[in-house]
Amino acid sequence: MPATTALRRSLVAMAALPLLALAACGYGSQAKDDDAVQVAAGAKKIDGLDSVRIGYFGNLTHATALVGRQQGFFQKELGATKAEYATFNAGPSEIEALNSGSVDIGWIGPSPAINGYIKSGGKNLKIIGGSASGGVKLVVNPEKIKSLKDVKGKRIGTPQLGNTQDVAFLNWIAEQGWKVDAQSGEGDVSVVRTDNKVVPDAYRSGSVDGAWVPEPTASKLVAEGGKVLLDEAGLWPDKKFVITNIIVSQSFLKEHPKAVEAVLRASVETNKWINANPGRAKAAANEQLGTDTGKPLPAEVLDPAWQSIRITDDPLAATLDAQAQHAVKVGLLERPVLKGIYDLAPLNKILAAQGEATVADAGLGAAS
Repeated sequence: MPATTALRRSLVAMAALPLLALAACGYGSQAKDDDAVQVAAGAKKIDGLDSVRIGYFGNLTHATALVGRQQGFFQKELGATKAEYATFNAGPSEIEALNSGSVDIGWIGPSPAINGYIKSGGKNLKIIGGSASGGVKLVVNPEKIKSLKDVKGKRIGTPQLGNTQDVAFLNWIAEQGWKVDAQSGEGDVSVVRTDNKVVPDAYRSGSVDGAWVPEPTASKLVAEGGKVLLDEAGLWPDKKFVITNIIVSQSFLKEHPKAVEAVLRASVETNKWINANPGRAKAAANEQLGTDTGKPLPAEVLDPAWQSIRITDDPLAATLDAQAQHAVKVGLLERPVLKGIYDLAPLNKILAAQGEATVADAGLGAAS
């Protein structure tokens, strides 16, 4: 291993210590290494790396990462370079892990990717691919809310201030002509920031009247008697909008392009397998969720949740730009400069080699 790489790995290990300490508090959790996935005989290390560290959430909207790990797609492409994993509960913790070098590549939602890019002055990450579209719903207590206009005056949960669903809900509120202070969540609708894990309990206790949340939380609320009042996909052209991207540390992309391409190839292969084998893929994702969270999803939650998510290599860049403008409109973000946030050249190289259609960056790629 080159001396500079060894030094970087040593510094990374020290930088990761605070994150590991926070993991015990639910900030982010380190997933166990996979012993079941065997490295093929004669396989070689990629870019001389001992490992590539991959981050993702224990959500069905991160199905590519869940299935790619469970089925061994990542390890197959990485050869003798070990695929290591870390799971996270929120975007900011994954961005911090990427910044510190304790994660190299990650699956993440659009809002934390945008925020991470802007706060670093465009220096810490690149979006290098898409993963999923859809899978977000407004689920309400049907006894309290019978129509969209009934949302006014009610208490509605979102996962976190400024996260992807929070921005989407605040934008929807504004489009209704209602007023809400984005920071406090107070106004014509009370926006209650509540972790996805806690939302079903909050709904059950009556402390929220509904929630704008991703899967599988939305289907968990339906299982509790909630009603889907609105599917966010219906608000977007062609019912497509980015919910999960693939991001990479810019330094890792520059130093280890072959490793990045290996992970992207694995992602493309995983997505093909998911779309060709939806039933098996659903089971694989749920098995990995069970490993990561300690409890797989019951069928009444898993089945409808899986049905509403679309797996895609396309990052749907135009919808990420629109989401950024929504955050500006509701007062959570100053007008951002997103030029350069995408580098889709490695992904398009892989897609073209396989005879697949390439994907666009909506003018937000690196300057030529």
